[in-house]
Amino acid sequence: MSITLHDERFMAAAIRLSRWHLGRTATNPSVGCLIVRDGVIVGRAVTALSGRPHAETQALAEAGALARGATAYVTLEPCSHHGRTPPCAEALIAYGVARVVISVTDPDPRVSGHGIAMLREAGIEVDAGVLEAEGRHSLAAYLTRQTKNRPYVTLKLAVSADGMIGREGAGQVAITGPEARAQVQALRAETDAILVGIGTAIADDPLLTVRTPGLESQSPIRIVLDPSLALPLTSKLVETAREVPVIVVASEEVWPLSADAEGLPPSALPGISPTGGEIGKRRGPNSPVPVSNKSASVNAAQGAGSDPIFPLVGEMPGRAEGGNAPADARDMDSRRAALEAAGVEVLYCNPYHPEVLLPALATRGISSLLVEGGAKTARLFLEAGLVDRIQLYQAPVVIGERGIESPLDATDIPSGFAHTGTLMFGEDRLDEYERGL
Repeated sequence: MSITLHDERFMAAAIRLSRWHLGRTATNPSVGCLIVRDGVIVGRAVTALSGRPHAETQALAEAGALARGATAYVTLEPCSHHGRTPPCAEALIAYGVARVVISVTDPDPRVSGHGIAMLREAGIEVDAGVLEAEGRHSLAAYLTRQTKNRPYVTLKLAVSADGMIGREGAGQVAITGPEARAQVQALRAETDAILVGIGTAIADDPLLTVRTPGLESQSPIRIVLDPSLALPLTSKLVETAREVPVIVVASEEVWPLSADAEGLPPSALPGISPTGGEIGKRRGPNSPVPVSNKSASVNAAQGAGSDPIFPLVGEMPGRAEGGNAPADARDMDSRRAALEAAGVEVLYCNPYHPEVLLPALATRGISSLLVEGGAKTARLFLEAGLVDRIQLYQAPVVIGERGIESPLDATDIPSGFAHTGTLMFGEDRLDEYERGL
């Protein structure tokens, strides 16, 4: 059967539905499913919070007997393997669905093509690739973690009329208005984790939670690049770590070698050196980065090079909580113990090697990451070629003297990004740029 305008209309509705639970389905993708009979929707569902039950089984249960002979519109290929729940393809077969329309084929090797084959073997007509670009956009976080072994990274910047993102020594400076700030809260709510540098964490003392009424429970995991464990124990992040998770990314050099037999940080990826790539394989400065789904290296086409990225000046403060950053092992152990006692997780992974850090975050089930704080941290991810989407807010406010210059503006967006839209929030303009998946 050829794809009709009705197919596209129902798939568009399924894709909109799939966005309801973005960032709230754990490691499973947020999938939308509609069951349509004689042009009428008789069942609809989105992947449940925490990832189960899946959308298809919920939509089929709602449709009941009306599912027999109906068409199912699903944003991602129905699963075909037995996990914690039976395969969704089996459920579609059992309910007697006559046709299944799919937007995106699942790249998970346990599913890819197998779900479609199972349906066709049962005599069900299957059409795939309907509104695929829109479907891939809604599933970007899941697809990135599956195919690139890292989270989908969004860089958010708010830039003043004179090209600044803040003012030195002034802490948090409001650049955008309330409408734009509300939109950023919504972005946080659909993102797994949010990341800032230690300079921003100390200077601004941010909370980094979702403060929109009714959405507070959707606050992302908060991550701080903090090589020397300088995050103040009195910071808002530490004080709320038991309410909303906080991960401090410390240099592997501060890991006490006496803590385990191998002397390796517990969070380091197997077979990977945070500074040298694959352990046991020396690479020259011009050697290509090895590419593997299980490697910490990222496809060189994404921009990640093999040269080490060194600590950023200005992101390693000399003072924290009224004293010097921990210097000796005893002080470092004390600070580590205090952070962990407060509920903070310490991740030992070079903070300035995002090509290693991102896969480490993916192993923790983080599929989407919002880089929100610090000009140098933003530049770190941009220069590593590991930003997938840029949200650039431009506001009419002027910062003036002692302004902190933005790492980019609308005139110097990196190559490879396409401008995907412009929105106005009050007097603030949002331009969004994306790199192809």
